Parts: sequence; C-alpha cells; structure tokens
Amino acid sequence: MKLIYTLLLAIISTTLFSQDTYIQCGKLIDTKTGKILTEKTIVVSGNKISKIETGYTEGEGNDIVIDLKDKTVMPGLIDMHVHMESESNPKAYLERYTNNDADVAYNSVGFAEATLLAGFTTVRDLGGSGVNISLKKAIAQEKIIGPRIFTAGKIISSTGGHGDPTNGSKKTIMGDPGPKDGVVNGIEDAKKAVRQRYKNGADLIKITATGGVLSVAKSGSNPQFKLEEIKAICQTAKDYGFHVAAHAHGDEGMQRALNGGVTTIEHGTLMSTKTMDLMKKKKAYLVPTITAGKEVTEKAEIDGYYPAIIVPKALEIGPKIQDTFKKAYKRGVQIAFGTDAGVFKHGQNGKEFGYMVEAGMPAITAIQCATIVNAKVLNMSKELGQIAPDFIADIVAVDEDPRDDIKTMENVVFVMKNGKVYKQ
Repeated sequence: MKLIYTLLLAIISTTLFSQDTYIQCGKLIDTKTGKILTEKTIVVSGNKISKIETGYTEGEGNDIVIDLKDKTVMPGLIDMHVHMESESNPKAYLERYTNNDADVAYNSVGFAEATLLAGFTTVRDLGGSGVNISLKKAIAQEKIIGPRIFTAGKIISSTGGHGDPTNGSKKTIMGDPGPKDGVVNGIEDAKKAVRQRYKNGADLIKITATGGVLSVAKSGSNPQFKLEEIKAICQTAKDYGFHVAAHAHGDEGMQRALNGGVTTIEHGTLMSTKTMDLMKKKKAYLVPTITAGKEVTEKAEIDGYYPAIIVPKALEIGPKIQDTFKKAYKRGVQIAFGTDAGVFKHGQNGKEFGYMVEAGMPAITAIQCATIVNAKVLNMSKELGQIAPDFIADIVAVDEDPRDDIKTMENVVFVMKNGKVYKQ
C-alpha cells in the first residue's frame, strides 16, 4: 500500500510541476531544407525539443510561453574555429610571459560568456595552453556561462612551426619543447602527441600544416610537416575517435594535409584550383575565417600593434582570405563556418556571415554552414544543427530575416542553450 501511495505522489508531482517551454516563432529556419517556415511553436521539454506545432500554441498549467512572433528563429550557431583563452591586443605577445594559467582562465570566462550571448551555443576551440580543456569542463558542469566546447587542447606543430610556443623567445628560455608541449619531429613524436591530447581530455586534433600569420616566425605559408608525419597523426587520431583540423595558408602544405587525412582546412588562403579539387575528392571542409583576415590586415597598419616580423605576413595573407573563399565555394568545396575569434573580439563572430554573403553565398546557405554542416563535422548531426524533435534545445533568434539583412546575425536577441534561456 505504501508503495502504491508513493507512486501516486510521484505521478501527481510530475503532472503538477513538469514544465515545458513553448517558443512562438514568427519565422523559423529549417536548416535541413533551407526553407523558412512561418507561425510555428517549438515545444521544449527539459533540454530537448519535443515537437514543432503549427500555429501559436501555449501549453497549459505552468508551462512557459516565449513570444518570438516578430523574430526569425534558428538553431544555435556553431563556430568551428575559435581560441577561447585569448583575445588580440597590443600586449598579447608580452602576456605570454606574464600571465599565469589562472590569469588565462579568468580572462576566458568573459570570452566564453560573450560568445554564448552572441548566439554561438557550440564552438570548436582550435588551440590554447590547455586551460581550454578546463574551460570546457567548467561550462559543461554549469559553473560558468559559455558555449558547448569541443577542444583541441594544445596545437601540434613542428619545431619552429606556427604552433611552437617558444618562437620568438630568448635562448635561455626557449628550450626544446616536445610532444607533450605540442612540438613534434618525426612519426613517433607525432603519435605520442596525439595520445597525449587524448590523455589530457581533448576532443580533436589541430595541426599547423604551414606557417602562420601571428607566430613570431618569418614564413606565413611554408609547409611544416612531412606527409608521413601527417599520416601518422591522422591515423592515430582516428584510433581515438578524433578528427584533425589543419591550419594552412600555403598550397603545398594543404595538399600534404589533405593527402594525410585531415578533415578540415583552416584559412586556406593560397589554395590553388588543384587543391580545391583535391578537397572535393577527399570530402574535406574549408573553414574560411574571413573575419580574422580582415582584422589582421587592419591591425597590421597600426604601428606597434604586432611585432615587426608579423606585419608583412598579415598584409600579404589577410586581404586574400575572402577571395579564396569565394573561389572555393563557387568550385563546390564544402564550407564549414568558422571565424578565428580571439584574433578579433569574442562575441563578434556574427560578422563572418556578412563577409560570406558579400562573397556570393546566399544567407540561408551561410546559416546552414554554421548549423547543420558544422554539426556533421562534429559527428553531432543527430543532436545539433536543427530545430527538430529529439534534438538538443539550442535555439537563437534575430530581429530581421537574414535574407533581407544579413547584418542581423551580428545582433542575436534570444539565446537558449541546452533548454535554458541565457538571453531574452
């Protein structure tokens, strides 16, 4: 009898106090079809979308109703290239030697919140000191506010390569960093570095296949790994369920990365048509980061903002990224949305949409790149990137129809992540 009474109480309690959220949408972007639906209601139960109803419905009892009848609603946005630990400023290179891990962590809290409130409910962090792994955990445990993070931990580079953390250091502190620090030379080092990142708690691997703009080193585009080393990284990564992202500006380094088995090419600035065709053959994705290209070009013209060795690289590479994206998109290369936030201010990720549209991509296609395409790359296509039953309730809204004004993506006015409202 006591058991029956307890069960009855549980049923009554669930009936009385369970609470769904009804989000009434004037316009709703269906990222799967690329169509915009009108007058729909999203029903959220817990952290999942339970159903989509036609018309404006309100539920019953203590259900919550959110009125977005004059907004355009879409899935939470996904940025495939951010650096959550840092943000560009004139003192950034000095701060590498003055900031402790605790300083980096405290700074990253603000960067994470700004990113989420800009509508980016999920990000792929492509390299930091390792604090980004702790940041991921803190957000997942709801200790702080931020996007869902998939992180590479520390970048994997070669000695003197774009990701070598001791570039530009004086000899007494330069040392000889190894796989644990993300610096590899040879196949065995490459394998060990991947396994170390698995041990550290990373979700994917990031390599620097070529030189880069913001490293304190001369070349911004030379190849920096042998093909055999990249193959060793990609094969080992596959064993651990990782995909591999490759920073690459130079064409030869991109070809090695693609033939080695990477999933995404980041930036892709000097990509030839031959490499574009190779990307199509390998079914790889280009992550353009046009916003970062614009930013480094602008900042390179400010005297003293960057170390002198960086300025000519920024002025050469930065202006070319958008045009390469335009050519790659027209040639049929798969595009994944990514910005390189951290090279510019976190929270301004939405600017990338405008640059993509400016280069010829339709607004809805750009939004699909930042939702359904990115979810696929992350192997989360059944949970993220769509507003559909059983998907995680990551939902954002903007004031205008992006087809009419793409800049509306720079001002997200409603943010729900994992069923919880963070901005309304």
